[in-house]
Amino acid sequence: MKIHEYQAAELFQKAGIPVVEGCVAATLEEAVQIALGIGYPVVLKSQVLVGGRGKAGGIKKAEDRGSLEKAFRELKALRIKGYPVEKVLIVRAVNIQKEFYVGMTVDYVKNDVVLMASSAGGVDIEETARENPEAIKKYYLRGSHRPGGKEWHSFIQDVFPAPSYQKKAAAVFQNLINVFFAYDCSLAEINPLVVDEAGEMCAADAKINFDDNALFRHEDIRKMQDARYEDSDELKAREHGLSFVKLDGNVGCIVNGAGLAMATMDVIKLLGGRPANFLDVGGSSNPEKVLHALRIILNNKEVKVVLMNIFGGITRCDDIAKGILEAGKRMDISVPLVVRLIGTNEPQAKEILAQNKINTYSTMREAVEKAVALAKR
Repeated sequence: MKIHEYQAAELFQKAGIPVVEGCVAATLEEAVQIALGIGYPVVLKSQVLVGGRGKAGGIKKAEDRGSLEKAFRELKALRIKGYPVEKVLIVRAVNIQKEFYVGMTVDYVKNDVVLMASSAGGVDIEETARENPEAIKKYYLRGSHRPGGKEWHSFIQDVFPAPSYQKKAAAVFQNLINVFFAYDCSLAEINPLVVDEAGEMCAADAKINFDDNALFRHEDIRKMQDARYEDSDELKAREHGLSFVKLDGNVGCIVNGAGLAMATMDVIKLLGGRPANFLDVGGSSNPEKVLHALRIILNNKEVKVVLMNIFGGITRCDDIAKGILEAGKRMDISVPLVVRLIGTNEPQAKEILAQNKINTYSTMREAVEKAVALAKR
């Protein structure tokens, strides 16, 4: 889950990371009052959950009330990558002397949390990562939430050679680590971390992404979600305990277990098809899950066939079969169903479906071949 910059800045400030003074405005009157309180010049920053806002004209500077009103109206009229600008963050203009990049994420290859920093901060950090990766220094936490020692100090010195910056940077790093773990983040980023003419260091931007699987622990964070940027089907799936990701194919997939779901999509591709989604119904035997899964998948008008691939362990095949029948009673299943069931209560499931003239397949390959063929009609 992503949140807006102004929300991330509030969390950073709460954790002790200095941020640029500012406040968010939804109306011109609010923007004028905020700028009056901060003092000119100010910077107006569009609040959208997509990248490239600077290059799209989504950030403007205002020296006085007249230029603020003009800039605010222009930003509110913008659509950045298709999204309207509904709120604008008004912040004090900083006389930047130096920009740094600081970020934290999970390195899934090394199974560790990594803190990254560079003295080449700013809008072109992605280009720096591609063309000069050595400029981005990395420190792996190895399970520690309070790093220290020679390697830690060397990391700080590599990014901040000036001794006057090192103590301040160390404090920012530690507080960013605290935020990352306290809120179960998947990304916490400051780009840029700036030094002003007085030698003060602060976050001039703020970005946080959260692990969706941990949101049940953070109701306060969940309330920050801007649903406009979320896929409506993915939101519905989450409400019903389904793991769902929309793709651009035409073979709908209902599978239990993430590994089998990935393997099913691989076989669909191998046999010339295109999966329309990833959907894991999990280990529950609740027939209602099948109903909700079918509703979500059939909401995608590109879907030409639905493939159900169930390996019954905790999940009972007969409950899945009952879910299919219940779905048929309560909704219009407008595309063919291809069903493969194996495992717990498999015979009962096949009998239930056979009585209702629904064929089943014994192997995954047979089922996928049939589904791909139907999708190509």
